[in-house]
Amino acid sequence: MKGKKSILVVDDDVAHRTMLRALLSGWGYDIREADSGEAAVGAVKDGPFDLILMDVRMIRMSGIEAMAGIKALNPAIPVIIMTAYASVETAVDALKKGAYDYLTKPLDFDELHLAIERAMDHLNLREENRRLRESLGVRFDRRNLIARSAAMERLLDTVAQVAPSEATVLITGESGTGKEMIAGAIHFNSFRKEGPFIKINCAAITETLLESELFGHEKGAFTGADRRKEGKFRQAEGGTIFLDEVSEMSLAMQVKLLRVIQEREVVRVGGDEAIRIDVRVIAATNRDLPGEVAAGRFREDLFYRLNVVTLHIPPLRERPEDIPLIAQHYLALFAERNRKKIRGFSPQAMDRLLRHPWPGNVRELMNAVERGVVLSRSEYLGEEELALVLPQKPPAGDSAAEAAAGDTVLEEVEKATILKTLAAAGGNKSEAARRLGITRRTLHLKLRKYGMM
Repeated sequence: MKGKKSILVVDDDVAHRTMLRALLSGWGYDIREADSGEAAVGAVKDGPFDLILMDVRMIRMSGIEAMAGIKALNPAIPVIIMTAYASVETAVDALKKGAYDYLTKPLDFDELHLAIERAMDHLNLREENRRLRESLGVRFDRRNLIARSAAMERLLDTVAQVAPSEATVLITGESGTGKEMIAGAIHFNSFRKEGPFIKINCAAITETLLESELFGHEKGAFTGADRRKEGKFRQAEGGTIFLDEVSEMSLAMQVKLLRVIQEREVVRVGGDEAIRIDVRVIAATNRDLPGEVAAGRFREDLFYRLNVVTLHIPPLRERPEDIPLIAQHYLALFAERNRKKIRGFSPQAMDRLLRHPWPGNVRELMNAVERGVVLSRSEYLGEEELALVLPQKPPAGDSAAEAAAGDTVLEEVEKATILKTLAAAGGNKSEAARRLGITRRTLHLKLRKYGMM
């Protein structure tokens, strides 16, 4: 049925196949059967499956041989091997040759269910990364980036240089500035773009669980560890791991992370086997790491390991010329999503956006525009809608020089907005005035003021 995940059960024992069909169908999967390795390879030629559950020992073609043939046709299909206790070594060899997991017979149904769910989650993650790659392929095209300020132009030039390298990158900036998006831009414009992009927020997970999340654990390593789990570093194999808010790690965890970065290997919690990894590390923080090092809250050696290349994202208040572009982008996005015909911002609304200090940065701007769109009743989003989601205009600066500097920036932005609107209206001043939400006379006055007529 449409929407169901499909599983191919491969076993020359008809009774075992029949049992698995009944069990897996009851769990909501669409099941097909193959009674030999040859039949399994033929089934994959006919069409794809979300997962293959295959016995190792079969007449004529073994499960290992069949898996090799299947991987040659479609290496993306996860294969779970079923093996008797006597052939565990064979199963381990199968893992080295590309099997996703193995289970021992007689099957433990709880373990089977967990193994299948984990494989399906892996598929979902890979699909999510594929969609993200496609969307970011456009979003991070240098010609389509939403930035005008010199600071962002310099940052994006550096991103373009850093992305193809294997260098560890540290991204700094206030919350909401877009550190995760920059990390994504680096990954999806690197030679690792076909690999996973794994993200983890180090501040959102307790210290006791963070080690297991990052490095994995062995079965029985702690209460509730009912089976082996691969950590985020192993999931990121061949790709990139993004460690957000890395400064929130405890000193003990920092030591363990340092070892992983230096040695390029992980050890699961409760295990003693060092597993080699091929992963690029990108870390981010909203803290002053040199200050944290000086205060003894962050290890100096880890800081230097992470700080191979540093990218600092300036806060939105330091690049007001980017505000109209970003605001217009989200206005179009949310207007379409909410099925509203909103052409732009009134001058008063844009003035409100430009004067707001944006402590939450781009994330706050995005939320403000979305709420304004929802509340808007006309073709232009006005100050009254934004007044419901933004605080009152802040008072003027303490010095006349500060006020004059602010007015100069606003005038430059207003001039650029008028020029852009005129160009979009094909030079028609009446249409440009309508789009700007002002009268034609006001537009003439603005054009004279800025020496544009």
